[in-house]
Amino acid sequence: MPTHGSLTKAGKVRNQTPKIPPTRKKNTSPRRRNLRNYQKMITNQRAFDKGRRRRRRRR
Repeated sequence: MPTHGSLTKAGKVRNQTPKIPPTRKKNTSPRRRNLRNYQKMITNQRAFDKGRRRRRRRR
């Protein structure tokens, strides 16, 4: 089975990139996260739907 590129060079780029320490992320509480998702999905969708209903089609 032919290979794409030689296996001796495998992982070359990943080993050359500098290691950056991970940044600490503060997780939001589930209550706040659920509220934000609800506002994105439900509240904004209602406003979008209302705007669509009011438009009239041009003929």
